[in-house]
Amino acid sequence: MIAYKGFEKGLTCRDYQFRMGLNVTDEANCTHNGFHCAENPLDCLTYYSDMENSVYCLVEAGGDVDEDSHDSKISCTELTIIRELSRSDLFLHALAYMVDHPGRTWNGHVRKEYAEASQGFAVVRGVNPIAKGTLGDILAFAKESPDGTKILQIALTEVDGKNVLPDVWYGVDLKQRRVA
Repeated sequence: MIAYKGFEKGLTCRDYQFRMGLNVTDEANCTHNGFHCAENPLDCLTYYSDMENSVYCLVEAGGDVDEDSHDSKISCTELTIIRELSRSDLFLHALAYMVDHPGRTWNGHVRKEYAEASQGFAVVRGVNPIAKGTLGDILAFAKESPDGTKILQIALTEVDGKNVLPDVWYGVDLKQRRVA
């Protein structure tokens, strides 16, 4: 199962040193032990919210797998680290997750219709989503159908001060929007 995992820099988590490739442990229980990861990339930000001091990776969860009802967190006995994700990659994967699973419960980091970036990012979903941020923030947009059953368009950008200006509202088409 493809999933996502956050780490401290150097690929450590709770004093365990992971390595690229296969990592193995004896037991997997979401509340007690095993290697934890998440099906929804945004759930990594719940556990590793400091994007400047965290590393996010695409992983494969295998072996004995235990799921949690809290969010999309799972625990497994075999965790293969496939590759590190850039900040943009993490949010692009999050948008793809929303496209693939439009009816799932929204992660707490997703805002409806409008969002101002916080902690380096804004993720907004709705019929006409708009967002703004400061220099260096990631803005992720998911335009959904009026009934909310599918995602019609996604967009991802960074506030760079040239093409996307700080403290200006943008829509999924990455054009400036006025907010009344």
